[in-house]
Amino acid sequence: MPAGAAIGADQVASAASESPFFEELPTVLSASRLPQVLHEAPGAVTILDRDFIRATGYRDVARLLRLVPGMQVGQERGHAQWVTYHGLSGDFPTEMQVLIDGRSVYAAGSFGEVDWPALPLTVDEIERIEVVRGTNSNTFGANAFLGVINIITRDARQDQGSRAQANLGNHGIADLQASWSHSDDGLGMRIAAARTRDNGFSGINDSRVSQTLSLRSDYRLDARNELTVRAGANTLERGQGYPDSIFGNNAERTLATEAYNLHLTWRHTTGDDGEWLASFYHTRESGIDHWLANGAFNGRLFINVPLSRDTTSSRTNAELQHRFALGPQARLVWGLEARRDEANSVGLFAGGQPPAYELYRAFSNLDWRPTPGWQLNLGALVEKNGTAALQFVPRAFVNWQASATDTFRAGYSRAWQQRNLFELYGDVRAYDPKGAPGAPPIARPYAPNPNLRPPHVDTVELGYLGRFPRLDATLDVRVFNERISDFVVRSLLPASPLRPLALPLPTSQYTNLASPIELRGVEYQLRTKPWRGGELLFSHTLIDRRTDSQEIRQRTSPYVASLTWLQAYPDGWTSTASGLRMGPLAGAAGYVPGCDTTSRAYTALDLRVARAFRLEGRRAEVAVNGINLGGRHQEIADRSEQCLPTHRGTPVNPVSSMVWTSLSIEL
Repeated sequence: MPAGAAIGADQVASAASESPFFEELPTVLSASRLPQVLHEAPGAVTILDRDFIRATGYRDVARLLRLVPGMQVGQERGHAQWVTYHGLSGDFPTEMQVLIDGRSVYAAGSFGEVDWPALPLTVDEIERIEVVRGTNSNTFGANAFLGVINIITRDARQDQGSRAQANLGNHGIADLQASWSHSDDGLGMRIAAARTRDNGFSGINDSRVSQTLSLRSDYRLDARNELTVRAGANTLERGQGYPDSIFGNNAERTLATEAYNLHLTWRHTTGDDGEWLASFYHTRESGIDHWLANGAFNGRLFINVPLSRDTTSSRTNAELQHRFALGPQARLVWGLEARRDEANSVGLFAGGQPPAYELYRAFSNLDWRPTPGWQLNLGALVEKNGTAALQFVPRAFVNWQASATDTFRAGYSRAWQQRNLFELYGDVRAYDPKGAPGAPPIARPYAPNPNLRPPHVDTVELGYLGRFPRLDATLDVRVFNERISDFVVRSLLPASPLRPLALPLPTSQYTNLASPIELRGVEYQLRTKPWRGGELLFSHTLIDRRTDSQEIRQRTSPYVASLTWLQAYPDGWTSTASGLRMGPLAGAAGYVPGCDTTSRAYTALDLRVARAFRLEGRRAEVAVNGINLGGRHQEIADRSEQCLPTHRGTPVNPVSSMVWTSLSIEL
């Protein structure tokens, strides 16, 4: 065959049947809602499977994402995760859609963020995590602005029996988790519970106590119908704030949150590659976060000024999806979705509670093979969310399977980003409790902007997925250009000379950046098994940041690299070592505008050594785990705190090395 010529589908199938290497290429669902082998997906997808997740020994889901190309993840404190793809985000990242079994876990309330330590599931329940690296709004809507993280839990019928694990280590680490699974006559059920406790980073108010309970039940009604029920609950208490924040605007306190969810799914198969899927879920969240601020200015004392971020919110979502074959070479999926979000917070919306947020969308994706070696993925979504105008989201990708081991792809996509309620309607005012009734506020940190335009991104990308059987290796490359218009930033408002505020804290509101942002770069991941029992995973990202705003440029690190080495030894011994190199990064925006600070480049090392054994006939494992080993470094700074004269030049919240021993046993 001439070099570079495309091969036929029968030759690909023949090659796959002769080599077990091809059998390992996984099928993904998150790129288009169609089950597609990895090289068929319209875009770059990284999969963290169950074995890899267990091998890391991580206690938190968000830490796993550090090892995905393009991801920029940091911690302001032990329980505060800043999870982004290509950076850019403010205090509460919202540029990636995050799902658990297809259910969006973005908070329905004020800030619209993902509360990573409060996710109502345990790490042990996860079957795999699919990360779509790149715009995917035509599949999952506005929050999939720069990508998708889909956490897929294990079918309840896959496991039998019970499992328990305990962690004990420094910084007060004391975790317990247990699960029970049973399956009989097509009905499976799993119940999992976990209690996570630690004191977080040294020197700051960073303790947490989290309690999680989750349930999943899968029931096959007959040969074509299946019902899945998922329910979860989490309560979490965690330390917040700093003792010397400006006027106590971020004073030390304890934040208490509760989250509950119920998710029902009905699946009906109609034949080869045909399926109806109906989904309904309801979530309810609440947070108690209030404190008293104190300060003085111009000889005037302000004592016990009440500040509050107390919130309650709820989300109700219904979805219908239909997948079917148009013929031997074409498949189509289409669907409808409706959502209603409600939020209540007197402290964050002093000008009146925001209106209920309603969203409606229709989506479709087509997978068509005009020839055996060429594949076309076309997608479109129409969405109406809140007060924004009707939005049309297109995507077009072409994949060329140049050989049995080489696939090239090229595509274009557009996406719109949903604005959260606080950006639109946030109105924070502080009043002197000793002031006269009707007196003006002494400070107004935030003012609303209901006319805020939703940002949109146009993405062009080229990709390559290569498989090298002789090296037992896979190489995934993505070259991208992401042009973002109307990006949302926090801007200062001019002070009113007629009604000056008693405290010199400026008022800000969220506005649209006048000029576009362009992120150009390349990211790749090499996964190989160069020797017996060993596996290496290397990821590298380089980004050229083009914007008129220096502050926005600093929110994206120009480079990130990670290397993970997994090794199996005789007699049940295993080890996992991960190194991360993160370039300079100014994550988030801080509570007080105008305080710019960038964390220096750093290197982090994680290590785990484990041994599996039999304990009275039961499978067990003992492990020693460590994260943030080596020198202390700062990852994400609270800008207003870091800008205080007493902290300049010295990181106020460096990470701490955390080491713990874990013991797990299957009962």
